Amino acid sequence: MTHNPVRYAVVGRGWRAQFFFKLAELMPERFTVTGVMTRSPEAAAEVAGRWRLPVTQDLDALLRTGDPEYVITSVPWGVNPGLVEALCERGVPVLSETPPAPDLAGLRRLWEQVGGAERVQVAEQYLLLPDHAARLAVLRTGVIGEPTSAQVSSTHGYHAVSMLRGMLGVGLGPASVHARTFTAPLADPLTPAGWRDDATPRPATTTLATVDFGGGRSGLYDFTDNQWWNPLRSRRIVVRGSLGELADDRIVRLQGTRTFVESQLRRRQTGRDLNLEGFDLDHVGFDGEVVYTNPYAGARLSDEEIAIATILEATGLWAREQGPAPYPLAAACQDHAISLAIDESARTGALVEVGAEPWQD
Repeated sequence: MTHNPVRYAVVGRGWRAQFFFKLAELMPERFTVTGVMTRSPEAAAEVAGRWRLPVTQDLDALLRTGDPEYVITSVPWGVNPGLVEALCERGVPVLSETPPAPDLAGLRRLWEQVGGAERVQVAEQYLLLPDHAARLAVLRTGVIGEPTSAQVSSTHGYHAVSMLRGMLGVGLGPASVHARTFTAPLADPLTPAGWRDDATPRPATTTLATVDFGGGRSGLYDFTDNQWWNPLRSRRIVVRGSLGELADDRIVRLQGTRTFVESQLRRRQTGRDLNLEGFDLDHVGFDGEVVYTNPYAGARLSDEEIAIATILEATGLWAREQGPAPYPLAAACQDHAISLAIDESARTGALVEVGAEPWQD
């Protein structure tokens, strides 16, 4: 694809949208932003000045500019469903930001309007982060047998649910959710706005939820307020299987009947100590084999940027009918439905069932 870069247009100009602009700026041989649509002249001037991109306030003008292969909708939750519908009506493939609609009723309406067209992917990139992608690759070899339970304490809501389902290989069937919340003091030194320069503990809520996917497979959801940014709370990924367990970067499994073998996932990160290749991720290895290779080596990307670039490229291949759907609307609807059930159960203390939904067909 280096001779035929993916062409996408972007609706929006917020924090997330700027990843899409930056990746095209860093790797023009792989990505092209054909145009940007914003709501205000001030926003248009900002995008045109900072990123030197064509900007419009009209959707049809956006589609006429640069022949985009798909359009990214990076807009607020409440606005997104109508925009996705408008693009699908025009026959345009869409990469929607997460979640595709704010609530269960909105998900059902959106699916009713556009689900059958199969033109919508959703920008869920967590399992594409290099370490998670390496874990998933190892799990798919069957090294710990059949995965039966997973714990994610890393990110929130639908992102965490997508990780639970993906690592367990769970489809779009019904699920039962039971959640509780606990509040305790916690210092919160770093936020998206920057350092607080204040170590005073303040109330932080932790949500714990169990998700019964059926068939003996279960998930444990564990998230504390601002866990993405707070260095005082670690990330934990645990997947247990019939023959072993993955815990973060450590894998233990049974060989024969009396032998237990332990291995580690190991990153080759260049630019450390006397390595002069430049700071970059090279690959992730397991037991002497490479299980993940950085597809953007040389661009010096963070893990988050690698994951976003991966879904941008995968969506381009899908739009060209050269690759599978990376994260279809049906999967996004299911993950957000389970996330909403976690919120409801945490609020009410009751067991919440995620039953049959139209996207499960």
